[in-house]
Amino acid sequence: MIAALAAAGPAAGAGGSHGGGDRHGSAEVVRTATLGDIPLGAFSNGLLPGTVSDDRGVDLGGIGSDIYPAGRKDEFWTVTDRGPNGQIKVDGTKRRTFPVPGFDPAIVKIRLAGGSVKVLDAIPVTTASGRPVTGLSNQQRDEAPYSYDARTPLAYNPNGLDTEGIVRSPDGSFWLTDEYGPSLVRVSARGKVLTRYVPKGLGLKGTDYPVVEALPSVLLQRKINRGFEGLAQLPGGDLAIAVQSPLSLPDTDAGEASRTTRLLRFSPKKKAVTAEFAYRFDPVGVVDPGEDDTSELKISSVVAVGGDRLLVEERTDRTARLQLVRLDRRANILGSAWDDTTTSPSLEQLDDPAASGVPVLAKRLVVDLGKVPGVPGKIEGIARVDRDTFALINDNDFGMTDGTGAFDAQGRLVDSGIETSVTYVRLPHGI
Repeated sequence: MIAALAAAGPAAGAGGSHGGGDRHGSAEVVRTATLGDIPLGAFSNGLLPGTVSDDRGVDLGGIGSDIYPAGRKDEFWTVTDRGPNGQIKVDGTKRRTFPVPGFDPAIVKIRLAGGSVKVLDAIPVTTASGRPVTGLSNQQRDEAPYSYDARTPLAYNPNGLDTEGIVRSPDGSFWLTDEYGPSLVRVSARGKVLTRYVPKGLGLKGTDYPVVEALPSVLLQRKINRGFEGLAQLPGGDLAIAVQSPLSLPDTDAGEASRTTRLLRFSPKKKAVTAEFAYRFDPVGVVDPGEDDTSELKISSVVAVGGDRLLVEERTDRTARLQLVRLDRRANILGSAWDDTTTSPSLEQLDDPAASGVPVLAKRLVVDLGKVPGVPGKIEGIARVDRDTFALINDNDFGMTDGTGAFDAQGRLVDSGIETSVTYVRLPHGI
């Protein structure tokens, strides 16, 4: 079946499931390990003293934004997102809250020991001069940042990163993806931002690290809080990047209703995007039976599995499915009319992109994680353990919930009770 997929033309399957059907069969959870409680203030101040004055009772969490093998058995690199954040409606408008504004995104090395997740190392992400980048919004095109109770505005920070994907290069440096730009960020082995690659025309000013406008300008149309998410390192060193959700092109309503998002291929050698691909989600009710809101569809992880092949995680917050695709260069739409924001209808507005001549990537369902007992919700990171086994990590949102009930009358977190866990799933068929 994989050989047949590799031989398929760019539009084979018209973007739908490619033969074989669902192979979830006897897929099963074979191991689960959970991260214990680590006070967020102690964690953060241990990396960068004095950054967090009050953690409001929040524990370390959010390391489930992505997971990448660290080279030794049961060891992985993970990355946090921008930190504890939520939404509270004030006067009919939702405001984005940052209860611990001094939190700095971190790369966290973990090891599974029995049923526990142990932190082996943690690396703060810092600017060129060693200051915390923070997770705060960059500029007015992003969500305005507020205090924990949504009453006090916070300052924007152009250095801020909402980190999501992670891979480690052979030289020990890291690549991260970011939601805000969206951007691709190269950081040193000790976390210092070396270069942040952003879309052409972003105009981000005032950063304490180099910013290069090297990505297609159409990415400026990313949905708020749905920029780059999944990141994979292909053989030879190229990077595959997933845009989490369809672009808001030409407007928000079009993006919310669309099932077509984009994957990019980036060459670190050329420091440029070399290919772009249209990726078509399955209907939301197929991914998550009972869900009818198409805007809940998103890609959170992509995993390189040899050659130009990727596992792509289609998910909602409740469930996920893994699809196998090949980045066929014949399906490259980079620089085409679909990158022109004046094209009408836009790629995102097409009900059947393949019928309109768009070479949508063919895909094959590998496993429906919603049918595997023991898999938690909101899986955001996936790593390959061996031929048959994958490690899944969930994003517990630092134990936060949305709304005014997220904190008690003393401003302390009312924890959701959701823990960070790493789950090993063994598939009935190797990839």
